[in-house]
Amino acid sequence: MASLAFELQYSDTGSKARAGKITTDHGEILTPIFMPVGTAGTVKAVSQQQLVNDVKAQIILGNTYHLYLRPGLEVLEAAGGLHGFNGWNKPILTDSGGYQVFSLAGTRKIKEEGVTFASHIDGSKHLFSPEYVMDIQRIIGGDIMMAFDECPPGGSDYTYARTSMELTHRWLDRCVDRFGSTPDKYGYTQNLFPIVQGGTFKDLRKQSCEYISSKNATGNAIGGLSVGEPEPVMYEICDWCCDHLPADRPRYLMGVGTPWNILECIGMGIDMFDCVMPTRNGRNAMLFTTEGVINIDNKKWEKDFSPIDAGLSCEVSQFYSKSYLRHLMKSKELLGMTIASIHNLAFYLWLAGEAREKIRKNEFASWKTEMCERLKTRL
Repeated sequence: MASLAFELQYSDTGSKARAGKITTDHGEILTPIFMPVGTAGTVKAVSQQQLVNDVKAQIILGNTYHLYLRPGLEVLEAAGGLHGFNGWNKPILTDSGGYQVFSLAGTRKIKEEGVTFASHIDGSKHLFSPEYVMDIQRIIGGDIMMAFDECPPGGSDYTYARTSMELTHRWLDRCVDRFGSTPDKYGYTQNLFPIVQGGTFKDLRKQSCEYISSKNATGNAIGGLSVGEPEPVMYEICDWCCDHLPADRPRYLMGVGTPWNILECIGMGIDMFDCVMPTRNGRNAMLFTTEGVINIDNKKWEKDFSPIDAGLSCEVSQFYSKSYLRHLMKSKELLGMTIASIHNLAFYLWLAGEAREKIRKNEFASWKTEMCERLKTRL
């Protein structure tokens, strides 16, 4: 068993983009990487076999809040953790549940001790403290566990952002203590990533970057972006954080975003991404393709028998036609949601892989500019 290791392999001279390799006990992850979100132990509408064979996923996410409530810790522990429960034998990252808890604004109370909240399933009351969140994630069995933080809403004022950041830092200390005093479960190493907060204020973000860097964790995350702030502000804060986080550790930008968001942020030095957008938008008939964005509901695709995306090597994207997928979506057939989800995820993984290749060839900067324009095109 070894702690997570990060090897920086290539850098792009025209930008801050970099490509590397993360090594965990469940396998290697080539960066930059997009991580499909498996909220309740499953990436919605996509099987584990499809994630491996069609999407080419290297790591997936599990959601602490949802898994804690259902199936519950007793079931997960008896199964040998989430890997044993869902059969996924590659790396898993577990979030802290913080974002979900804070999105339950009407039913939760934040205190120094932690957050009390009411379950969205049955209304039962629960307390997430930093210590308990570490214990929960140990049992879920993530290779990468996230620190418990408060995610302030977009547009928070300076006072709120600072108070929230300071609470996040105190909670981080408690996470680090609990993580350090509890053993790995299931015979492989688990790793803790702290999360940078500080809203849209550069002085707070710098302070937070320095604070979490002092913990010498195996990787670091940037949270609290893509929560309602304007896109240029997100880019500015992301770029600023990358400049103040250690270059020899992976940098994970949480919950971002569109394909062009991802390319822009790779150019700033981000290594890891996750977002529900490819699957959620796919289920709602929006497809991201190598030529631009498609609303497959539109009548213009009714008799288009060409592949969903001829430019993508994914078998699903090549096999099914736009016309057929439109028919499935209009008919509300479950297969339509599966095809759209697989396609979008495969596209996101392809995009991360292409970015890596362009970084390796030192061609990323010019390629990124051209790709962002193309990917935003509405077809």
